[in-house]
Amino acid sequence: MIGIDLIKTSRMNRLIERFGDKALQKFLSFDEIILVKNYKTASGFWAAKEACSKALGVGIGAKCNFHDIFIYKTTNGAPKIKLSQKLIDNFNIVDISLSITHDGEYAIAVVAIESTTTNKIK
Repeated sequence: MIGIDLIKTSRMNRLIERFGDKALQKFLSFDEIILVKNYKTASGFWAAKEACSKALGVGIGAKCNFHDIFIYKTTNGAPKIKLSQKLIDNFNIVDISLSITHDGEYAIAVVAIESTTTNKIK
């Protein structure tokens, strides 16, 4: 399963200017907020979480919320993604990969999920 998301970084900048850390707390944990260097980083994290929910096929809502998805970084600074046990169990997740990129005023994220569930086309 693959999900992708794109966000214009100025949208995140306006959100942070208006609401400060409260804006970040809506979709990031304390540990994730520590990793946010600026509105562009926050935009990438937003896109990653949206891409993940799309890969799951449910979007952000009752079955998957922003705080079920956790972004962290390796010692080399590469972004990684971890899911809550609820998501792992409900969607039979065995592996997950994340890529985030920025270009100009946009942040883009792609998430690939491997699951033991097979979806057959009928």
